[in-house]
Amino acid sequence: MSRIFLAIPALVALVIGGFLFWGLNPDRDPNSVPSARIYQPIPTFNLPAVQGMRTPGLSANDLRATGEPILVNVFASWCVPCRAEHAVLTRFVEKDGVRLMGINYQDQPQDAKQWLEDLGNPYERIGSDIDGRVGVDWAISGVPETFIVDGSGTIVFRYVGPIVDPSAQAAVRAALKTAKEAS
Repeated sequence: MSRIFLAIPALVALVIGGFLFWGLNPDRDPNSVPSARIYQPIPTFNLPAVQGMRTPGLSANDLRATGEPILVNVFASWCVPCRAEHAVLTRFVEKDGVRLMGINYQDQPQDAKQWLEDLGNPYERIGSDIDGRVGVDWAISGVPETFIVDGSGTIVFRYVGPIVDPSAQAAVRAALKTAKEAS
C-alpha cells in the first residue's frame, strides 16, 4: 500500500509534465483553436482612453454599424510580440487605409503612453482595459490578438499572435477584403 502512495507524486508529475510539453510544442498553432466570438456580435463594453493620451477611448458603439470593416488589436507595452507587430499594423493603416482600433490590455497607463510615444500611434481609438474584463468578454487567449469586425458590428476574423510573417499578413488582408466585399 505504501508503494502506491510513493508512486502518486511521480504520476502527478508525469501528467503535469505532459501537459507542459504539449503546451510548449512549437508546432502547435494557436489559431487552430476556434473562438466562441467568431460570427457573434461584439460584446457590449465602454473603455476609457489611456490616461494621459489624446486618443479617445473605445466602446462597442464605435464598432457597430460603421459600414466598413475595422481591425481591433489587443496589445500591451509589456508584450514583446506586440512590439514586433506594431510596424506591420502601422503599415496597414498608412499604406492600406485600414481603420485600426486598440484595446490596451492589463497595462499601466504611463507604460502604454510611453510605448506609443516611442513607437508611434497608428490607433484611431484606444480603450484601456486595466482589469482585463473586456479581454475576457472578447474571449482573448493572450496578447497580441487581432480581430476584424465587419460593418455591422460582428466579429468575422481572429488572429492569435503577432502579425509579422507574410502568411499572417496575407491572412489578415484576405479577411479584410472579404469583410469589405460583404459590407
